[in-house]
Amino acid sequence: MARQQPPPWVHAAFLLWLLSLGGAIEIPMDLSQPPTITKQSVKDHIVDPRDNILIECEAKGNPAPSFHWTRNSRFFNIAKDPRVSMRRRSGTLVIDFRSGGRPEEYEGEYQCFARNKFGTALSNRIRLQVSKSPLWPKENLDPVVVQEGAPLTLQCNPPPGLPSPVIFWMSSSMEPITQDKRVSQGHHGDLYFSNVMLQDMQTDYSCNARFHFTHTIQQKNPFTLKVLTTRGVAERTPSFMYPQGTASSQMVLRGMDLLLECIASGVPTPDIAWYKKGGDLPSHKAKFENFNKALRITNVSEEDSGEYFCLASNKMGSIRHTISVRVKAAPYWLDEPKNLILAPGEDGRLVCRANGNPKPTVQWMVNGEPLQSAPPNPNREVAGDTIIFRDTQISSRAVYQCNTSNEHGYLLANAFVSVLDVPPRMLSPRNQLIRVILYNRTRLDCPFFGSPIPTLRWFKNGQGSNLDGGNYHVYENGSLEIKMIRKEDQGIYTCVATNILGKAENQVRLEVKDPTRIYQMPEDQVAKKGTTVQLPCRVKHDPSLKLTVHWLKDDEPLYVGNRMKKEDDSLTIFGVAERDQGSYTCIASTELDKDLAKAYLTVLGRPDRPRDLELTDLAERSVRLTWIPGDDNNSPITDYVVQFEEDQFQPGVWHDHSKFPGSVNSAVLQLSPYVNYQFRVIAVNEVGSSHPSLPSERYRTSGAPPESNPTDVKGEGTRKNNMEITWTPMNATSAFGPNLRYIVKWRRRETRDTWNNVTVWGSRYVVGQTPVYVPYEIRVQAENDFGKGPEPETIIGYSGEDYPRAAPTDVKIRVLNSTAISLQWNRVYSDTVQGHLREYRAYYWRESSLLKNLWVSQKRQQASFPGDRLRGVVGRLFPYSNYKLEMVVVNGRGDGPRSETKEYTTPEGVPSAPRRFRVRQPNLETINLEWDHPEHPNGILIGYTLKYVAFNGTKVGKQIAENFSPNQTKFTVQRADPVSRYRFTLSARTQVGNGEAVTEESPAPPNEVIHVFASGPPPSAYTNNQADIATQGWFIGLMCAIALLVLILLIVCFIKRSRGGKYPVREKKDVPLGPEDPKEDDGSFDYSDEDNKPLQGSQTSLDGTIKQQESDDSLVDYGEGGEGQFNEDGSFIGQYTVKKDKEETEGNESSEATSPVNAIYSLA
Repeated sequence: MARQQPPPWVHAAFLLWLLSLGGAIEIPMDLSQPPTITKQSVKDHIVDPRDNILIECEAKGNPAPSFHWTRNSRFFNIAKDPRVSMRRRSGTLVIDFRSGGRPEEYEGEYQCFARNKFGTALSNRIRLQVSKSPLWPKENLDPVVVQEGAPLTLQCNPPPGLPSPVIFWMSSSMEPITQDKRVSQGHHGDLYFSNVMLQDMQTDYSCNARFHFTHTIQQKNPFTLKVLTTRGVAERTPSFMYPQGTASSQMVLRGMDLLLECIASGVPTPDIAWYKKGGDLPSHKAKFENFNKALRITNVSEEDSGEYFCLASNKMGSIRHTISVRVKAAPYWLDEPKNLILAPGEDGRLVCRANGNPKPTVQWMVNGEPLQSAPPNPNREVAGDTIIFRDTQISSRAVYQCNTSNEHGYLLANAFVSVLDVPPRMLSPRNQLIRVILYNRTRLDCPFFGSPIPTLRWFKNGQGSNLDGGNYHVYENGSLEIKMIRKEDQGIYTCVATNILGKAENQVRLEVKDPTRIYQMPEDQVAKKGTTVQLPCRVKHDPSLKLTVHWLKDDEPLYVGNRMKKEDDSLTIFGVAERDQGSYTCIASTELDKDLAKAYLTVLGRPDRPRDLELTDLAERSVRLTWIPGDDNNSPITDYVVQFEEDQFQPGVWHDHSKFPGSVNSAVLQLSPYVNYQFRVIAVNEVGSSHPSLPSERYRTSGAPPESNPTDVKGEGTRKNNMEITWTPMNATSAFGPNLRYIVKWRRRETRDTWNNVTVWGSRYVVGQTPVYVPYEIRVQAENDFGKGPEPETIIGYSGEDYPRAAPTDVKIRVLNSTAISLQWNRVYSDTVQGHLREYRAYYWRESSLLKNLWVSQKRQQASFPGDRLRGVVGRLFPYSNYKLEMVVVNGRGDGPRSETKEYTTPEGVPSAPRRFRVRQPNLETINLEWDHPEHPNGILIGYTLKYVAFNGTKVGKQIAENFSPNQTKFTVQRADPVSRYRFTLSARTQVGNGEAVTEESPAPPNEVIHVFASGPPPSAYTNNQADIATQGWFIGLMCAIALLVLILLIVCFIKRSRGGKYPVREKKDVPLGPEDPKEDDGSFDYSDEDNKPLQGSQTSLDGTIKQQESDDSLVDYGEGGEGQFNEDGSFIGQYTVKKDKEETEGNESSEATSPVNAIYSLA
């Protein structure tokens, strides 16, 4: 994470800005003024011969100036040459060659003159030259014969071009010549070999010249080297190839680059070092080039003159060369003349001071003519480099030229003298708004003009004190600089320009804004490939300025694709990839300022694949494998996995061979005989594994007899009269030779007969005609063309099994409880098993229930008793039932014959819970209870037990118990008060005891809310119910029922009217009708109170909605299939629950839905 500093160009721009503040005041273009050159071509103007020639010259003045040219100091008559024209309102020359002509004919020295009635301004003397790219002279080059270790210089000698061409060396096949400290190109284009080696003969060497203007490359005929070899190259001390001798001198002009070069020969190749006599090298502008053979010093000044020496050294010795550097200088300005604006009667002066080496001479001209030949002017006095004007009048207006020159160049400057009488005027728009950032430096401009030159003063908010000094500084051109802006600097600033002819003023309004700052900057992060990275960039800025946040990656604009999400305060990168690595810069900017912060994202990726695998140190049982590691992608390599592939047993399949630490790149691999190996390497780091390397070359080891035998040898029968011998075949690395095969031996274990044997090429062999389930001794030995493997170990196998011949005898049953029995039996003889005894198995089924008219499933079930056991427990039985049971012996072939069928009876148990327990509350005085018999009585029911208790909030009353006969399924409870609710618990019982209980609660009456919460604010759940009665379920149901009842009454009336009969309705709705008379003889009918029931299998909840009961049990819970849990005595652990009769429930729901009266009663 870093807050980036402003780039260097920002400081340079600030310096230029400061320099501009002291510039001369310019005359507005609407006032009369002499000409001023504004644009011109460079002094040495080189042009492309294929293009038209353009020589620029532009000027301003009032009136607009006219132009003419001289060529080689003589008037250039443009009108006489049809190829030459001058641009309109400009002095720029255009020489057109579209219709023919040679550009070389126009070479020469040109000068432009811009003239109006107040004077003449001159351009520089422009030297026009046409670019040249001459062809290389034809030459035949003989092969260069050189002794190995000797120095060599291949000279380029390029044709002279304008400008000089760029030189580079390549082979004739256009491949660059590799350069280093031994072989390098000199500054003048020659190619130097400090010592020639045999490898230098592998290519040829051609010098190439690239010409800038024509964009052409010319190639010299190539040099061919022939290197003569010797037994050994003799080492020798260094000697200089360039420059020659021990000393030389060099002249350089001030402001140019100084390039010093030393190239030395020697064996071994010498190293070059640079020094300055009597001082240090200028570190801030000195740099080494061409493998330290060249020293470049930029922007040379006088203090860089002196003696420099280069030291060439190797282990044989050293030598040095001294270069004496002289710094000369073309003229450069000390005080360049500036335009002089005077009022009539004022005094002034023009100063032209320059320096150089040698000292330049100064020549004055006026309007392009030498000052000596100009008409005399009594108000003008020349004093060397200064012209003094006294009591200037209108007639003194002119343009003066100062030309200063020496042997290295010249400088030409124009400066006019203008005599005007003008009151002050402001040149910028009025009432400007300047917005500036707090604590910054700023400038308030107030461009003005007047003659005599007005004085300028600044004021703030109309105050009388002049602003100058301290935090303020007024420049010559009228700009006010505020060195550090503070909040109190905000306001209105007035600038007033005054001279003897009057005054003028202007106002600038300054607003101070808070700076833009990144207060949470992105931080350097390290992320694994594929993860998500977030780079924060939280910004604080002035709210009145528009903020823009954008991002750079590696200092280039960031393209935000679909894997990136840019928000105002962060940048998120999803699924980071290797290409996302780099520097990220957040730039927060407004129209006034910006702030930026940079962070670097390092992406950890899987390593690149290793490369260039090489096999060395080849031996019979080992080889050395060497590889070049790939890039670790910012995560160190921890391991290398070496894999191999062989082309005999599993071609194309790679196997792991060994693993090595990530610090090595070479390893000795132990090999097996007779394997045609091919290797590859995988690099592993914290992120993952690389792609495998390209395979190595193949290496085949010599053969040998096997050193091991196959594993996992087994003998098992697949039929009752055979035995199948199988084993795991040996792989390529354990075969050790061609034609791998297996010698299989077997014999009866008891008889100890001679061994039977057979040779097998696969991995199995079947022995036939074997007795039933007898043991065999088995051996499997590997063999190849080189011999047999070691003696194998003996494995015991068995021939095939047959079905058992006997069943368990003397099976005894003891009833443990209502759901479990214990079994005991006698062991069968081992010879009757005819195989491996796996288990004794009991088959049992429920024959009938002791309850009459109760259907039972007679599905057979089984219980297994693994091993040679003589007892066991069977559980998950149904109580009060008749069962039958048989037992068998089981081996690998299957079941034996069944034993004698045994019968047993389970005693009574406790019943399951009563089904469909319903609680009804027809009014506030009574509660009706109804239920159905248990699904599983598990015995003879002797009654029901009901326990109930009243509760009101946290208050609980005394529990009351009621016992009912087994045939009673209804009960009515008289409420003690209309406020309390009741909790009911109902269970059925047999002689064994009470069964599983079911619990229900009475519904809350609609007015319970008022009674319970009359003394205080109700809870939110009740408050919502009370607040909007129109949204209550019971109210909506009541309204629907009334509407349905009205519709039925209308239908009845319509039927009565259409049939003409009478249809009386029973007045006493609360008197139930018997099922024997639902309809009167006279055709009338009534509604039965039997319909005053809720939906079957449902109960009324607190909010008046109907809630369906759920059953969570089935026959599985009682042992009909599935697994169960038992106590140690075999008793069943579980519970019985009510099983819902779906068809009955659906039938009741259907009938309930057609009864509107029932809907009304159920909501009463």
